[in-house]
Formats: sequence, structure tokens, C-alpha cells
Amino acid sequence: MIYQGNTVVTSSKSGKQTSKPTISELQVQLQELTQALQRERADATNIRRRNEEEIANLRSHLKANVVSDLLPVIDNFERALKHVPKELEGNDYIKGVQGIVKQFEQTLGEMGVERIKTVGEAFDPHLHEAVSMEEGEGQQEIISEELQAGYKLGDDVIRHAMVRVKA
Repeated sequence: MIYQGNTVVTSSKSGKQTSKPTISELQVQLQELTQALQRERADATNIRRRNEEEIANLRSHLKANVVSDLLPVIDNFERALKHVPKELEGNDYIKGVQGIVKQFEQTLGEMGVERIKTVGEAFDPHLHEAVSMEEGEGQQEIISEELQAGYKLGDDVIRHAMVRVKA
């Protein structure tokens, strides 16, 4: 057995010399492999987290698209209820249609979809789309009438509310 630096050199029966790493070399190699494993685990965790975020974003986007497709149906139900003749206001058919609208609103609420507040609120171009302006007494732009409801999912606007504004 001969020591050459940190390596132990031994001779075999055939006369060939073989080298075995020393403890310090094995410790360095172990440390390098441990660090490499920790980096790989961190990378795997980051990939998993990014994947989960992308799936959540995709679900939210898909939900917003479905709601966007259903909004014209809800709008038409609401328009129909605004123009019910006086003699039909207590009719069971009309009450059924009102129930459908309430069910739509509940389902949207359960999905996390909110109706954007309009009348009496300050105009916010991120939430509202002004169709017309009227002269008012205040300095701030206040919404005087909602022409079409707007909806948002979390902080994302699905459809801006179309409004009339007093300035």
C-alpha cells in the first residue's frame, strides 16, 4: 500500500496498481452529490409549483370564458323582467323566470363571479365603460345609470359594465 497525495495506491496479485479514494475525497464527493440532489429537488418543487399555478390560471380562464358565453342569456332574462306588463307582475310564469335569474346569480356567486357595482359609484375605467356623459354638480364622475351589467372573477374583469356617467 502506497500513499500518493490523498489517494491510496495498492498492488494486486497481477502486479497492476489500483487506486482507492481516501475518506476526504469521498466526503467531498458526497457533499457534491448532496448539493446536486438538493438542487434537483428544488427544481422539481419549482416545476410542480409553476405547473399548479398554470393549471389554476387555465381553470380561471376557462371559467371566465364559460361565464362570458352565458352573460347574454342572463342579460336577456333581466331585460324581459324589466318589461313585464303590469297585469302579469304576479303571474306564476313571471315568478318562475325571476327564480331562474336568481339561480343564475347564485351559481355565478358560487363560482366566484361578482357583479360590478355601478349606480352611485365613482367611475373606474378598469371596471366600467362609459357610453355617455351628463352634466352634474360634482367634481367627481359618478355613475348615474347602468346600461349593461359587468362581471368580474376575482380581480379579472370578465365584462366591463356599460354605464352613463355624471361629471
